[in-house]
Amino acid sequence: MTVLFELLVSVTGVTLALVIAASLAIIGRDRLCAFARNYRTRLRAGLPSLVLLGGVLAINGVVRRIGMEVSWMIGWNITYDIYAIEGTFVPFLQSFANPWLTLVFSLTYVYGYVFVLVFPIVAYLALAEARWLRTATLAYSFNYAIGLVCYLFFIAYGPRNLLPDLVEPLLYANWPSSQLLTSEVNTNTNVFPSLHTSLSVTVMLLAYRTRREYPRWVPVAALVGTCVIVSTMYLGIHWATDVAAGTVLGAGSVVLADRIVDGDGRRTWTAAAGRARDGLRTMRNGE
Repeated sequence: MTVLFELLVSVTGVTLALVIAASLAIIGRDRLCAFARNYRTRLRAGLPSLVLLGGVLAINGVVRRIGMEVSWMIGWNITYDIYAIEGTFVPFLQSFANPWLTLVFSLTYVYGYVFVLVFPIVAYLALAEARWLRTATLAYSFNYAIGLVCYLFFIAYGPRNLLPDLVEPLLYANWPSSQLLTSEVNTNTNVFPSLHTSLSVTVMLLAYRTRREYPRWVPVAALVGTCVIVSTMYLGIHWATDVAAGTVLGAGSVVLADRIVDGDGRRTWTAAAGRARDGLRTMRNGE
């Protein structure tokens, strides 16, 4: 068994355990039982947006393998521009480093991030209406698609690469094998914007929007999401500028997804209202 495979099994197992525990505590037995009875209907309703997200992820995976070569041909190296903007903020943040914080942020960066992305899909599948599932999957898709375009046009090395004497790669220094996992989904020049940040912001905003359905999810999403965002800088992976850009991307993705889903809902309501009016006219003419 290779180290990478062991890591994948570990992440899968921990995520599954966290999702099960969160499902029982946040979704609740009644909703879970209702989903078990109606899972085919729920899956059919959310299938188009889930397929779209899967397609975006597949394209993302293919393009990223050749993206570095393309990026160096058409991209703009903004690494020193970012450093000129914020200077030594990340080294300052790392000045508070201690073994416990490093452990917490390392686990959050890997395990917490995957959990905070997966659980909302499960939670919104458990709702009777597919509105929030469509919004979440569309918002995820926008994050990945726009992020990929940014990675092609903006070349940026993280603080641990530009400032090796000032910034320690805490994640890889304390958990060397984790680099095998992160290198499968990213490269050193893909830091602007931070997708860890943008997707965490997306999840937190959606958690707030669905606070009536899942009130317990709001503080959990806020805590884990915030820790993920801070971990990207604390571990020396992202600049604060990447985090700021990721925050804008996450918020913008939710707004775009909202407008599309709301537009679909209005068109569906208008069509249903039109059919109802036609039915009434038919009944009156028949009378």
